[in-house]
Amino acid sequence: MAIGRGQLFRSFREGLLKNAQPTEGRGPTGKENSRLCEKMTGFSPGTQSVEPAPLPQKKKRKKKAAKASVPCQPVVPLPRGPPKSTGHAAKPAECTANHIERMPPEILLKILSYLDALSLFSIGFINKRFYEMAHNNGMWHKMYSAEFGHSKKWRPKRLDEVLDKLSAVVVQERPEGYWRRLYFRTMAGFNETKWRKELRDINPFTGLPSQTERVLRSQRVTWEITVSDKWGLEGKFEQSRAYFSDSSVTVCWSSGRWPSFHQLSTLQLDGVKRQALSSPNINKPGWRSLMAKFDRDTIFKSGQVIGRDQLVTLILFSPSIIIGVWRGRWSIAFVMASFHYHRLVERSLLGTSMCPYSMPENKPPFDDADPYFGLHGYTLRIILHNTLTQIMAGHFSQLYCSKSQVHGGFIQLNVINRGSLSQHTPLSGRISLPWKCEALEGTVENCCMMSLTLMDEYQNPFWCVSTPVSMTLNNKEPFSDDYEGQHFLIKYQDKEGKVRMDLVWLEEQRQYFLTNLVVFIATAKVNKHFGRTY
Repeated sequence: MAIGRGQLFRSFREGLLKNAQPTEGRGPTGKENSRLCEKMTGFSPGTQSVEPAPLPQKKKRKKKAAKASVPCQPVVPLPRGPPKSTGHAAKPAECTANHIERMPPEILLKILSYLDALSLFSIGFINKRFYEMAHNNGMWHKMYSAEFGHSKKWRPKRLDEVLDKLSAVVVQERPEGYWRRLYFRTMAGFNETKWRKELRDINPFTGLPSQTERVLRSQRVTWEITVSDKWGLEGKFEQSRAYFSDSSVTVCWSSGRWPSFHQLSTLQLDGVKRQALSSPNINKPGWRSLMAKFDRDTIFKSGQVIGRDQLVTLILFSPSIIIGVWRGRWSIAFVMASFHYHRLVERSLLGTSMCPYSMPENKPPFDDADPYFGLHGYTLRIILHNTLTQIMAGHFSQLYCSKSQVHGGFIQLNVINRGSLSQHTPLSGRISLPWKCEALEGTVENCCMMSLTLMDEYQNPFWCVSTPVSMTLNNKEPFSDDYEGQHFLIKYQDKEGKVRMDLVWLEEQRQYFLTNLVVFIATAKVNKHFGRTY
């Protein structure tokens, strides 16, 4: 009986000690805890005897002692204070061994082969070893074949061609990252082989690919503007309208909430390839190709007013971009840009979000026997137009420049001579530029778009420009006696050349006549292209 009761008390004491929750800064000390346990169970924490202790005799307690509180549960003793400091920091635990670095590369490649494309792309930023393995051609070739190989139609090919494509040696002989880049380009919807074949069809009249508009539409190419203000807030604006002509496209952005013109910090223009989606309400990000980026200094230092009407003022700050601001408020109403077709598909698709597409040089074969090589055989195609109509179109061939006309860093090509009345060209309409911004619209007089294509003697594009221009009243130059009316001037210049156009307004016919057209090409551009030293 006594033995059983002793085992019961000891088990009860051990359970209390085990389940007690320590509380920092409270509770009895180790000796006090032992006394409490001994008082409740009759055993000391250190004793091993199973014999019960004699029962204590009942004593009369004073009334004051009744107020003392006795804890219901014994508490595990806590240390009396923090451990004494030795004056030195505790020695950190030894780091575990990096088993991944010690793992054989074959095992790592096997593990990485189970990742998807996004995870494999992201893991390459961890360290140098993962970067090298994440660019493994064999792994990306396998992923490319599994993802896009089934979509290709089977066509019989020569046995050696099939063996070459299936050979792992050929896969590894590709440059590092080749199949990775090909995978992401294919995932973005690129099919360069297809649209490059379509662009081989050249229009002999313009010297440009005749299927440019079709390729841009089939590839779902749009253009997007990103602006940021001086506080760093960004806003993206998708194009509202696009107007295609035979040598350029005019794009307008007019929807959305634009910042004030004086608060602009940067303006970026991107070509965006949209994905074909089943639902038109889904807006999935597409491939972005940087085309131009302007900082605050470029916007405000190079900006010039080229026209205005009762509502807006047009500011030209780039060879191809104008900003329309509300008069009196200087808040942006719309942005308009004109892009020439020359290499437009490549510039809109083949760039990256950080770097624009770099145009390759297309130099003609050198002709050492011709002393005037690079000074003759030019062909000019020039168009004045707006977003609605074509105002003037001219095609001029066999343009040349004598060595005596090479001066001031330019070679001079006289297209329409002032004294030759047979060359004077009438314009089919007034020079104006319509605009539209949501519910408001208007027309700015004496402004339009000019698209110019100058081809060399091999009929290759040599100088291509598409830009807004303005017409100003000319009261300084000597005028011809053949016309009575107001004379006007259109001028354009960039680092590669300049254009001068003289016009006269005939009040009786209510029509403009182009009486003089001169194109100047920088000699540095001619010397670099033809390998000369003019």
